[in-house]
Amino acid sequence: MEYLLSDEQKMLQELSRKIAEERIRPVAAKYDANEEFPWEIMNILAQSDLFGIFIPQEYGGTSGGVLDLCIVTEELSRACGGIAVCYAASALGTFPIILFGNEQQKRRYLPDLAAGKKLAAFGLTEPEAGSDASAIKTTARRESNYYVLNGTKHFITNGGEADIYVIVAITDKTKGARGASAFIVEKGTRGFSFGKKEDKLGIRASSTRELIFDECRVPAENMLSKEGMGFIITMKTFDMSRPGVAAQAVGIAQGALDLAIKYAKERQQFGKSISSFQGIQWMLADMATQIEAARSLVYSVARMIDAGYKDVAKDSAMAKLFASDTAMRVTIDAVQIFGGYGYMRDYPIEKYMRDAKITQIYEGTNQIQRNIIALQLIKEMVK
Repeated sequence: MEYLLSDEQKMLQELSRKIAEERIRPVAAKYDANEEFPWEIMNILAQSDLFGIFIPQEYGGTSGGVLDLCIVTEELSRACGGIAVCYAASALGTFPIILFGNEQQKRRYLPDLAAGKKLAAFGLTEPEAGSDASAIKTTARRESNYYVLNGTKHFITNGGEADIYVIVAITDKTKGARGASAFIVEKGTRGFSFGKKEDKLGIRASSTRELIFDECRVPAENMLSKEGMGFIITMKTFDMSRPGVAAQAVGIAQGALDLAIKYAKERQQFGKSISSFQGIQWMLADMATQIEAARSLVYSVARMIDAGYKDVAKDSAMAKLFASDTAMRVTIDAVQIFGGYGYMRDYPIEKYMRDAKITQIYEGTNQIQRNIIALQLIKEMVK
């Protein structure tokens, strides 16, 4: 479909697709098998000025917005969802600074992030705080001009590889969720270390690690906004970042469909191409329709955010929910079209199914997305 992209966005799409096809696709299986962080690819993306597309121009970016980020993420994900999320997760860690950072914080951190000299990460999830983000145990106590952090974050994308982390910690236990605050913590800060690297089903090129804080002293000036704003920062960040996860899901689904069509045209059974069988044709038609619907929703929500709409929680949740469920359905069907070969690692399609699953889980499970959507619908009806 024609999505009425600007000439600049079409160029961005073309550049991202070229990098995906020429630089990522040939090495995707290697990075997946070795669980190796793709620094070589990150450097290519940095040299291509792709890290700054959603960062304001005054801080070294190009002020492109969320739609530009979705375009790039989708194209990279068509070749490898694991490598794409290394890029997109840096945006997740950058959004809180863009949204809530003061001028000093923005000028200190955003230029290096825009240039791709440093990567970012966002630290919310803990062993006992997944869907229930209010259950976090990591604390931050004030001591003079510092906050002292103690606790453990886990399942943190870009953990250990990123240089800049936005960490949510409890500053006032008596206030529950309203007692959480957010801090910028730099890699190398004393008392900040990394735990085990997770061995994952999918997105294996991405680094997922524990973050450990043991009497970690963070300057008070590194707090984002003010005390008690941690969960507001988190929710507003997710409103902006969830379309990026949705775009990753769309890219994975599209990549799987591309491979399924190619294979169906080449595979011969009963003396003819399996693409001539109505059963296969209907599967391909459904896959393509679902992907196009998901892409339309994702791009629409991204445009809303870029246009300045503030209340987009429901819309972002819908995009993430629909696109990730689509990615899972499409990749399962793609494996089915490949038949027995689809189950073998000699063929690339099984990786797409493994990579798709996480899009239904991180940045809020799809059950949580349904909660967000339903509660907003009820709230709107009350008005």
